[in-house]
Parts: sequence; structure tokens; C-alpha cells
Amino acid sequence: SEFKQILTVFTFLATMAGAEEMNRYRSPLVSRYASKEMSYNFSEKKKLITWRKLWIFLAKAEKALGLPITDAQIAEMESHAEDIDFEEERKLRHDVMAHVHTFAHCCPTAAPIIHLGAMSCYVGDNTDLIALRDGFNILLSKLARVIDRLANFAEEYADLPTLGFTHFQPAQLTTVGKRACLWLQELVMDVRNLERARDDLCFRGVKGTTGTQASFLQLFQGDHDKVEELDKMVTEMAGFKKAYLVTGQTYSHEVDIHCLARLASLGASVHKICTDIRLLANLKEIEEPFEKEQIGSSAMPYKRNPMRAERCCGLARHLIALVGDPLQTDSVQWPESTLDDSANRRISLPESFLTADIILSTLQNITEGLVVYPKVIERHIRHELPFMATENIIMAIVKAGGNRQECHEKIRVLSQEAAAVVKQEGGDNDLLARIQRDPYFAPILGQLDALLDPKTFIGRAPQQVKTFLAEEVRPLLEPYKANMDVKVELVL
Repeated sequence: SEFKQILTVFTFLATMAGAEEMNRYRSPLVSRYASKEMSYNFSEKKKLITWRKLWIFLAKAEKALGLPITDAQIAEMESHAEDIDFEEERKLRHDVMAHVHTFAHCCPTAAPIIHLGAMSCYVGDNTDLIALRDGFNILLSKLARVIDRLANFAEEYADLPTLGFTHFQPAQLTTVGKRACLWLQELVMDVRNLERARDDLCFRGVKGTTGTQASFLQLFQGDHDKVEELDKMVTEMAGFKKAYLVTGQTYSHEVDIHCLARLASLGASVHKICTDIRLLANLKEIEEPFEKEQIGSSAMPYKRNPMRAERCCGLARHLIALVGDPLQTDSVQWPESTLDDSANRRISLPESFLTADIILSTLQNITEGLVVYPKVIERHIRHELPFMATENIIMAIVKAGGNRQECHEKIRVLSQEAAAVVKQEGGDNDLLARIQRDPYFAPILGQLDALLDPKTFIGRAPQQVKTFLAEEVRPLLEPYKANMDVKVELVL
């Protein structure tokens, strides 16, 4: 049938297009990892739709302030806000003017007033600021979900003793939940940092070629109040509380530094958390989720590599490095601006948000499925606790009438002997058995089990978890509860 023939042609064309796509480099940030919402946030389509919205905002405000613009012209612009021709830019070699032309083609009646008084940065910079604001909102919802999952994990394991590590050497006991709170504390700081960066964003607004608003002052025949009101009206239409009072041709790229620095800080937090998980996975105490049919290694079938945590660490390094771009860009901006910023910012701004987006999606997947092995943790404690309990044993001997220095020397000798068994012979820690066999410790043998109870070595860790979650974490999540149940689809 004719329909089948048409379908065959379309299938062939789609196949050819797909094959051609595979002949070109595609950023894995978009093609492999990033979410649809963040990919769209920095897409060409959203950018150009935003440009058209900004032209509509400008026309509405100019009309309201007395310029000869009609309701019909604005209605025409609104009806064609998403009719975009992506080819015109290649012809004119100027992105903004290309899309002024294409919008004018769609809106012949409104053509004379599109972009009236404005210059390229009116749409370019203001759209960037909208994308930054919207990007922060996407990230904050995802970060809140990570914190929620990790808080549940911390609460569940608030009382489970585990070896603490300083210098990655066995140290005084903590709990699995308390360690998770160390991770949470950094993420809580990151929420506040991202919220602050978002809330500090202002609009570039309606400023003209070099930021002086000269073209708009001319349009309104020298009426400064109307120019100020125009700036205020467009800023409010775009959803910002205020605009920067002074700009050059562009908004200050110090703003980009502040935004990407907050994302780099988030990257550092995630790298630390996922490094901890990778170290604990090596000890077989905690593991990230591992799918039933997942393969850990092409050569070693038994392996369960922490690939999600590894991905987070690798991408976090990229995120941390990207803050160098706005630092350098801002440092070389000439008096009112120079165009060497745009090519760099087209890469560094989207990539920072896309990378942070991927990291948080992956970390949500990790925190929703962390696996704890209490028996392994207990075995590690059992190997080390006799050494850590020596101070408690000394105090018990003193209370029973013994001499501290004499007891200290006894335990020092026995500890060295037990350590030799562990390190040189590969045996278990037998310090407790040595103490039990030594007549010197007969007065406290009945107390040894209590003195070696792991729960007596964790201090106030469980109470700290409870207080921290109640006072710092749960209240922070309140504004994000509407999106808390969203799941992520992780590409392996």
C-alpha cells in the first residue's frame, strides 16, 4: 500500500540519519548521561523560545509605556513564539539577527517592532541567566532527593557500630549512620550554596549596547523614569526580583564564577562521598547497588566494581575543573566587554550543569540501594577492638586496686605479641585470649565482655544522628517535598 511505501521511506531516512549521527562526535554528557530536563534547559530550542519570549516581554512593556505598538502585533508574536527556523543562522553568521529575521518572517505585522531598542546581549545574556536559574532549580530538587535517601540510610544505621578510620587506619569506633551524616553535612552545605547562588542571580534587563540604556532613552524621548520602569517591567515578566543596576555590554562574568564555584564545591562533596564508598566496598562493608545480571569485569567474573561511585568521581573531577573557565574569562574582559567570552561560556556553563545533573542522578541511584554487611563490619571490629579497649582495661584494673604503670606495661607486651600474630603470621587478634590467660588480670575477667561491648565505644554517635537529622536535614527538605518521590533511570 501507499502508506507502507511512505513508512518504508521514512524508516530508511531515519536509519541513514542515525548512521550519519554515529559518524560525528557526540558529547556523552547529553547522549549518554544527562536528564531530559537538564538537556532541554540548555537546548537550542529552549534558548530560541526564550529569545522570543524576551522580545514579547519587551514589546509588551514598551507598549504599556506609550510606544506605538498594537495588541495585534503582540498577539501575532505570541502565536508564533515556538515556530523556529534553525537554518537561517548559517546564512547570516549572526545568531541574534538570524532569529530576528525568522521571527519577523513569521510575524510580518510585528516585524517593525521586534527587538526594538535592544542589542544581542538583551536576549543572549538574559537567556543565560534564565538558564542558570532554571538549572539550579533542577539541581536543587535532585540534591534534595539524594539527601532524603541518605538521611533515611543514616537513620536506619544510626546505632550500628563500625570502625572509624583516620588516615584510613583503624581508629575509635563510630556508627554507619554517623558516617553517613558526615556525608550529609557537606550536601546540606551544598543545598544552601546552590540556593544562595540562585537567589543572588539578577536579570541583565534592558540596558542597551554598552549598558547605558541610551537607545531606550532615545525611544522614550529622554524620559528616564520610563526607561527605569521598562527595565523593571521586563525583569518582573522574566520572573526575577531585580536586575543588575549596572552592566557593560554583558552582565559581569563574576556571576558565572559564583555559580560554577558552587557547582565545583558540590563536585568535591560528591567525590569525597563516593571515594568513601569505594574504600568501604574494598573492605566489603558497604556496597553500591549491583544489578542481578550486571557484569563487573570482562576478565574476572567474581568482581563487583563500584562503577556508579567511580563514575561520580570521574565526572566530579570534570565539574571541579570547569570553574577555571569563568575565572579566566572574567579576568580578561575588556572595558565594556569582548567577544572571546561567548565561545567559552557556550561550553563551560552548560557542561557544569549537565555534569552536576548526571552526578546527582547517579548518587540518588547509589543512595537508594546502598547495601550494608553487618557481619563483615562486626568481624573488622572484633579484629581491632581488643587494642582499642586497652585503656578501658587499665582503668578497670586501677579501680580493682592495681597499679596503672604496671598494668600499662603488661598490656603493652601482650599487645605487641598479639600484633605479631596478626601481621607476621596472618592470624586473628588474640590479645583478649592472652589477657584471659594472664593471672594478673584475674580481678577483672568478669568485666571483659562489658569492657569490649562495641556499643560502649561509639559515644554519642546515635544521639548526634538523631539531632542532626531533626534540626539540620529534615527542615531543609521541606520546600522540595513535592518532587521527593521521583525515581531516576540510570544508564549503565
